[in-house]
Amino acid sequence: MFGRLRTRRRHGPDEAVPDGAPASAVAIQTDALLRRLEWTVVRRLDGLLQGDYRTLFRGFGLDLADLREYHPGDDVRHIDWNVTARLQTPHVREYQEDRDISVWFLLDLSGSIDFGSGSVRKRDLLSDFTTVMALLLTRYGNRVGAVLYGGATDAAASVVPARSGRRQLLHLLHRMQATPAASPGDTRLRDLLERARAVAKRRSVMFVVSDFISAPGWQTSLGMLARRHEVVAVRLVDPLETALPDLGLVVLQDAETGEQMFVDTHDPAFRKRFAAAAEAREAELRLGFARAGVECLTLSTYARLDLALLHFARERRRRQGAPREANVAGSAKGTA
Repeated sequence: MFGRLRTRRRHGPDEAVPDGAPASAVAIQTDALLRRLEWTVVRRLDGLLQGDYRTLFRGFGLDLADLREYHPGDDVRHIDWNVTARLQTPHVREYQEDRDISVWFLLDLSGSIDFGSGSVRKRDLLSDFTTVMALLLTRYGNRVGAVLYGGATDAAASVVPARSGRRQLLHLLHRMQATPAASPGDTRLRDLLERARAVAKRRSVMFVVSDFISAPGWQTSLGMLARRHEVVAVRLVDPLETALPDLGLVVLQDAETGEQMFVDTHDPAFRKRFAAAAEAREAELRLGFARAGVECLTLSTYARLDLALLHFARERRRRQGAPREANVAGSAKGTA
């Protein structure tokens, strides 16, 4: 995706750490990000959305704990007829409910994620979303993990195994902040999705956080991932990717390959072709998500994160028919 060529702004406390930065600098950045989001977003979500057990995402199924002989009053639906036939005595199954869930963040850290036409880049948005969701999840014992994809040169995306606790949260954020900017090359989002399929053995909730600017073929992998897991596509967008303003003669640079192009944005025909291409891509993405059976949460670099999460949560509950006072994103055990 082409972005306007401009000088990089100085690194602030929430921006990616330069390559080769000491571990202490990454730790300071991670701690600052955590404190900022706890006060600006997480507390606001907790104040607006209540409810400890009515949630958007729930634990998956029941685990078989034991078999025992049937006693009067037991639920006949729990009778194991195969065991009963072999032993000639009625036996029932005892189950242990799995309230906790495993949540994976599939993070696309390719070159186009570093783009932003304003003060917020898509990478900043990715970092904020992951931090907020991981904070809400780990409070109640849910396990969080991540698969980090750094672009075309990172075919074997690095993995942070799913675990619970605040230490796991800090480790995940540290790895995310320490991941350097991607080398030039086309993004193959399919590699990220296939890697996630290989590492996630149990049924999980998966957030695919990306701008979905990628080589073709990822739609099939996304659909296969959604067959086993509950998948939410978190799409990062910037307004400049859908419509070009009249800026005159500018140099655009492809964030993926580094290719540069000199264009005249004063030409109405060029802006019209650009908008038509962006609209066609939007339609293709919507079709891809629909075919894969995946919900899409769109986050804009010019919009507030907390309001976007609230809107998504309310729309999801409306489709599910769940109570409106349920807690977003897992402010309770067994939530996401």
